[in-house]
Amino acid sequence: MAKFITSRRTVLKGTGAGIAALSTPYFFSKGAWAQDFCNNPTGSTVTIGLNLPLTGTYAEEGADELKAYELAIKHLNGEGDGGLLNVLKPSALKGNGVLGKKVQFVTSDSQTLSDVARAGATRMIERDGAIMITGGSSSGEAIAVQSLCQELGVIFMAGLTHSNDTTGKDKRRYGFRHFFNAYQSGIAIAPVLKEAYGSDRRAYHLTADYTWGWTQEESIKAATEALGWETVATVRTPLGAADYSQYLTPVLNSGADVLILNHYGNDMVNSLTQAVQFGMRDRQANGKQFEVVVPLFSELMAKGAGESIKGIFGTSNWHWNLQDEGSQAFTKSFGAAYGSPPSQAAHTAYVQALLYADACERAGTFYPPEVIKALEGFEFDGMGNGKTLYRAEDHQCMKSVLVVRGNENPTSQFDVLDVVQEVGRDVTTYDPSIFGGELGDAEPVPTCS
Repeated sequence: MAKFITSRRTVLKGTGAGIAALSTPYFFSKGAWAQDFCNNPTGSTVTIGLNLPLTGTYAEEGADELKAYELAIKHLNGEGDGGLLNVLKPSALKGNGVLGKKVQFVTSDSQTLSDVARAGATRMIERDGAIMITGGSSSGEAIAVQSLCQELGVIFMAGLTHSNDTTGKDKRRYGFRHFFNAYQSGIAIAPVLKEAYGSDRRAYHLTADYTWGWTQEESIKAATEALGWETVATVRTPLGAADYSQYLTPVLNSGADVLILNHYGNDMVNSLTQAVQFGMRDRQANGKQFEVVVPLFSELMAKGAGESIKGIFGTSNWHWNLQDEGSQAFTKSFGAAYGSPPSQAAHTAYVQALLYADACERAGTFYPPEVIKALEGFEFDGMGNGKTLYRAEDHQCMKSVLVVRGNENPTSQFDVLDVVQEVGRDVTTYDPSIFGGELGDAEPVPTCS
């Protein structure tokens, strides 16, 4: 049963008004929402906050996300070719803004740092009146901002975040993730690794020392050990390291025949390039060809790694060369606007903006608890990942996952990845209880002031 929301403003009106309000049926109270939630837009515009790493280790991903958000906002406002508005099914979007209000945005550079991301989100909510926060290319950022948004009653549509914790132990009612997670990477890639490299392997892990790296290591370690692989060592590396020689040298005498790089962004570009320079892909170990695996990487990282990426297996959330209607529509729109194909970071950012706007339209309000209800359990198609479910239990999207490999014979500067396998939603879906956590409540709605 829906609950009546009592704000501080209602109480301050006096005892009589408070009693009257508490005795009013819920359906009469809907009109009072304008005073009951943070940054309710009362004018002709609605503002969303883009919290992006425009500097730091994941800056390249952040820059591509910004392009995608700007494109999504143009399409929501009825500008351009409409992009994925034309193919989202079902859809309540009209191309006239959101609930008739023109969409505008403010930005903050998170610097790929969690505390900076949280401060930036706070500023955009309290100073700029942002009604929704989105973005990020680090799970550390995502978890910090998601927690803040729960505190302030503002919906957070996560950008690129791959840690299991985002929709696991650190999940929040006000946070939603479209991007897949580390556990799903493990499920998807393990059978491919078994077929390519066999069941008798010894793996050495280098892992980014924060929430994403930890859960990525845990997930790929479990998946490979289930194949029969032995884990030789797991070594943590600092985020933003430039020189990996001190971490790579011990691998050579470890008895390992596979190096698994749980790195992302510039960290992955640096560690993979240096591993190749160390001759790891040219050596033999345990009577086998030494191999390198990168469980998660993107087109942007593949381009940055150059020749080193060729033949490397990993997973991706999406790829611009998929032939479904949604992928083709987004690639066409993004390419026309920016002269290059979109990355997976751009794709998830764009889709999150549309999904939030569509939920507001379906709910008929910006009131966060109603928008949350519209997102929870929503099943949609046409966004490039097949039929997708925004699962109510943990706010994690259930959809297909791609296993990719660095292209051995690229035909252009953008043709850097081959899609080896598209692993369906029936395979990548898992029990949401395995990662714990509590979503918390949508009501009563916190206030910004």
